[in-house]
Amino acid sequence: TYTFSTTNAAGCDSTATLNLTVNSTTFGTDTQAHCEEYTWIDGNTYTASNNTATFTLSNAAGCDSLITLDLTILEPTISTTFESSCDTYEWNGTTYTESGSYTYTSTNAVGCDSIATLDLTIFESTTSNTLQTSCDTYTWNGTIYTESGTYTFSTTNAAGCDSTATLNLTVNST
Repeated sequence: TYTFSTTNAAGCDSTATLNLTVNSTTFGTDTQAHCEEYTWIDGNTYTASNNTATFTLSNAAGCDSLITLDLTILEPTISTTFESSCDTYEWNGTTYTESGSYTYTSTNAVGCDSIATLDLTIFESTTSNTLQTSCDTYTWNGTIYTESGTYTFSTTNAAGCDSTATLNLTVNST
């Protein structure tokens, strides 16, 4: 409360009283963390972390309220894996039997998207069946057979996968 004393036009005492309330500007920080981008109250979309943007509002007393943005932009995780396999390949709980590009989306440690891509090549195992009739003996893959029967020979094919050959042999005696 302030007073001011003077004389009025008639030469008498005149006292003016001022009841003054000074309201202060308020300051605040808006702390935010978002994936990839964030649109703030100033209408701007931020794609990088920022701690210098400010915006002025009115506080409850009608004075300025200055807000500073403290923004952390979190990033997604993106990866590509190149794999090859014989016949099947299991990835993130799914078994794949065909070559192709496959995507798996989950959430990374900071809560943003984690997009993993699998570039997969499936090589096939091979099989063959041979019917053969012979007199007394038959030589197949370095082994001499003297009895009729079904025999198998396992190796790897040109792609490095299993190759199984089956011989259905009939041996006739002389």
